[in-house]
Amino acid sequence: MVDQTLLACGVAAGPLFTVAYLLEGAGRADYKPLRHPVSSLTLGRSGWTQTVNFLFAASLSLIFAVGLWRAGPSYWGALLIGVWAAGLLGAGVCRTDPVSGYPVGTPDQLQHPTRTGTLHDLFSLIGFLALTAACFVFALSSSPGWALYSIASGVLFAATMALASTAFGQHPRWVALGGLIQRVSLTIGWTWQTLLAVRTLRG
Repeated sequence: MVDQTLLACGVAAGPLFTVAYLLEGAGRADYKPLRHPVSSLTLGRSGWTQTVNFLFAASLSLIFAVGLWRAGPSYWGALLIGVWAAGLLGAGVCRTDPVSGYPVGTPDQLQHPTRTGTLHDLFSLIGFLALTAACFVFALSSSPGWALYSIASGVLFAATMALASTAFGQHPRWVALGGLIQRVSLTIGWTWQTLLAVRTLRG
């Protein structure tokens, strides 16, 4: 029963995180989901809501990693999910810098990033790399269908996240769609984690 509860946290983390940032973004004046990153929702007077969202999703994912470790499908995979969770935790604690003109009145890109903004980007990168690696690790010794899905998820997650980073770097071709690309990437990653949790729960 304890293990099932731990694994169920992996089912809940992604959907709850997604619903929270969609609702928060929809209610923000001047915030453009197609253009601005999810992390930008931590800025402003109501930014604490997205910070809590980061920390809550990170905590659920960390608990899920413990469940994966106890269930034993892959100790390396469980460790990587734990690193992914730690990356989310760090990204939540360290607030991002303004980017792409949000909040209103800020430049598209700061000439001199702040320490917290740099740490936010670093923790995010560590988390993204860990989740990508986890997709490949859990593809090993699995059924062909799951292995193919995991590999595809890892490749697409990494590729779309890299493209989103290019957009937030103010590449003229992609900057207006940075938020959309990042949301596609996050959906790929969270969906994979959710299905991994369901698969592990089913034994």
